[in-house]
Amino acid sequence: MTPPQSIWIALLLALVCSGSQAQGIQVVTEDTSFSYLEHGRVAGPASAVVEATLQRAGFNDYRLALYPWARAYDMALQQPNVLIYLIARTTAREPLFKWVSEITHIDYHFYKLRAREDIQVHSLQDAQQYSVGVLRDDVRQKYLRTQGFKKLVVSAHNRDNFQKLLNQQVQLVPMPERDVAMLCEDARIDCASLEQLYTLDALSTGLYMAYSLATADELVTRTRAAFDSLKAEGQVTRLLDGSP
Repeated sequence: MTPPQSIWIALLLALVCSGSQAQGIQVVTEDTSFSYLEHGRVAGPASAVVEATLQRAGFNDYRLALYPWARAYDMALQQPNVLIYLIARTTAREPLFKWVSEITHIDYHFYKLRAREDIQVHSLQDAQQYSVGVLRDDVRQKYLRTQGFKKLVVSAHNRDNFQKLLNQQVQLVPMPERDVAMLCEDARIDCASLEQLYTLDALSTGLYMAYSLATADELVTRTRAAFDSLKAEGQVTRLLDGSP
């Protein structure tokens, strides 16, 4: 007797899902206050959220890795079964990924050295006259370029970008408060030596986890459902706050 068509479909879906999971999930991110290396492994509050989500979804074959943002982004564009976080969800990026869930929200501000009283920024146009440190392929670089900024100095890492500000190789950097606080602590400097000048309201955005397009929809659906259940329990907020 020939099995019903529904059974064949179920078997096919099972084979597709098991095959995609057998490859494992590459989880990629960059070095920020939300994700960083600690004792040789990727840690940080956003990393904790991602790991808890994957474990709740029943995915045990995954590997977290820290890369320069441009490399992590390219991997998520080109390779199957890649989960990237924290990534801003912009109109240009919308069709490039399979979006899972918003982990947190972020605001970017221009910072300068407080001692540089000659640097004054009251508008986006004011900032165009100064050299600005940005990350390669980051949403800040792309946005400022579209706004006519000609003096962008590109780095691969947040820490390199921040160091250029301290060394006066750039006059401004656009960063979130949380990253600035972490980088000041790492550099062992008083954050009072920096001044927040101007908020880039157009870049105020949610930061997500998202899969590469060449990833099975079943993985995306299970990951989203797992995140939603953790969020409903208050676990996402607790992990982001660093609470046990």
